[in-house]
Amino acid sequence: MAIEAQGAAATGEPANSRFNVEVAGGLFLIGLAIVGFIETYSLKFGQMSGVGPGLMPRVTALIVGAFGMFLVAQGVRTPAQRLQGWPLRGLTFVVGAVVLFGASIRPFGLAIAGPIAIMLAALADPNTRLKEAVPFAIVLTIACIVLFKVVLRLPIPLAPFALGY
Repeated sequence: MAIEAQGAAATGEPANSRFNVEVAGGLFLIGLAIVGFIETYSLKFGQMSGVGPGLMPRVTALIVGAFGMFLVAQGVRTPAQRLQGWPLRGLTFVVGAVVLFGASIRPFGLAIAGPIAIMLAALADPNTRLKEAVPFAIVLTIACIVLFKVVLRLPIPLAPFALGY
């Protein structure tokens, strides 16, 4: 084990660690599942005769927690790459895209807010190419319009400035 650590230090690669990216990711998922379960605890679970509004969120929280436990167990069993810092670029652009979408959906509608949010989130990866991101944003926005406006008939504004609410 000491030889591996010396070899990793000599090559510049991070040494193996028991608290690694898998353990950290698993603990994050477990924490997320606990929050989800607690926040939906007041919702009725339902009975055999009918599903309640708390069934799906709680089952989802349990599944997320189970995946988290699996990741922690796997990370503890097999040493992997040591947890280092997270790059702030991805976090900034993805969270920024979500906030921008939430702030712009009502005034601009899905037809404008969708592609702008997708393009902003695409900037999270430094290798993103404009010729790939633009068609992806257009296709994904069309799919969202079809799903939310046509299939589900949700009252999401499409383009209020042009079509009204």
